[in-house]
Amino acid sequence: MDTSALPATPSLRQQALQALCERDPNRKQVAAQALWAALRPAGDGDAEQLAAATLVPPVPQAMLPGRPARPLLVPALQVPQRSAFTPEGLAALLHAMVHIEFNAINLALDAVWRFPALPLGFYRDWLRVAAEEAKHFALLRSELQQLGFDYGDFPAHDGLWEMCVKTQHDCTARMALVPRTLEARGLDATPLIQARLRRVKHAQAQRTADILELILRDEIGHVAIGNHWYGWLCAQQGQEPLAHYRVLAQRFQAPKLKPPFNQTARRAAGFNQPELDDLLSA
Repeated sequence: MDTSALPATPSLRQQALQALCERDPNRKQVAAQALWAALRPAGDGDAEQLAAATLVPPVPQAMLPGRPARPLLVPALQVPQRSAFTPEGLAALLHAMVHIEFNAINLALDAVWRFPALPLGFYRDWLRVAAEEAKHFALLRSELQQLGFDYGDFPAHDGLWEMCVKTQHDCTARMALVPRTLEARGLDATPLIQARLRRVKHAQAQRTADILELILRDEIGHVAIGNHWYGWLCAQQGQEPLAHYRVLAQRFQAPKLKPPFNQTARRAAGFNQPELDDLLSA
């Protein structure tokens, strides 16, 4: 990344881009958490720190996101399915979750740097999400390492980032189709994964199920942030949120969501009853 055109002291949005370009998972995790820690309390210099209206110089798309040489990225249907009742299968399941959290760090950092001239709360929200996703990544990676594996040891797919690329020029579509569509699927899937792990008589499986309870609470908040900013953007554009969501989902070829849906978690994340009814009738 060419930083010659950036100020001597880059804004937190510029630093978010630098963290996004970071290839080393450890350094990316630390950088995401440090950005949130560095943000002063609301009302105390946010505008200067975040430089919300400033365009951040772009980088070549090939540099985004920064990630290690492994894992090997393959189409979703080519990711091998293994039984969690074997040590390697349990590790593969954990690896899939670690990969999701790594991508989630990137998604939050990308939202911070990419979209200018939004309310300061937008950038504060997504910096907090990046830090919490980094925490999730560290917790799950530690469990994977205790099984004798590490991030990169299994193939993975790139579905989350592919939608990030599709929506790079449309913040409303990004909010609609990443946090409140792809990430909201995690609210539905987590209880099912926990139940699966509870049946595995292995210490890592039980600890991971407990960690997922903490992650679920955080993820409800993350999806709620996506819902809030999607609604705000629709209001600014005079769009009815549910009708516009259908347009965006078709335009950007969002995956069709299938039940079961965690309606309790989705309500807590800000989905209203018409939206839940629309899910069930699709």
